[in-house]
Amino acid sequence: VQLQASGGGLVQPGGSLRLSCAASVSITSITIMGWYRQAPGKQRDLVATITTGGSARYADSVKGRFTISRDNDNNTIYLQMNSLQPEDTAVYYCYAHKWIYNYWGKGTQVTVSS
Repeated sequence: VQLQASGGGLVQPGGSLRLSCAASVSITSITIMGWYRQAPGKQRDLVATITTGGSARYADSVKGRFTISRDNDNNTIYLQMNSLQPEDTAVYYCYAHKWIYNYWGKGTQVTVSS
């Protein structure tokens, strides 16, 4: 499984971005997909995940601001990020769990700064 993330960039506090992650296989065959992020000097942390059934899970720090969704027809998941704050600055990684394997895409940088 190859994952291609896109959509990062520089945004002002309070702004929005939408990340996309396109998979090389049908995402209906992937049990869980999601996003993690890693800020400089910190560990990689869960942001949000979504199952094949559409159940979503969020880190407490992003609940109410971020929304994860999936488009099975285009084998893509999205992360809509609203009300972005400087503490959301990180490299965001797309993640997939299929059978017993975990897959990671290359990260996309999100910088929130005025």
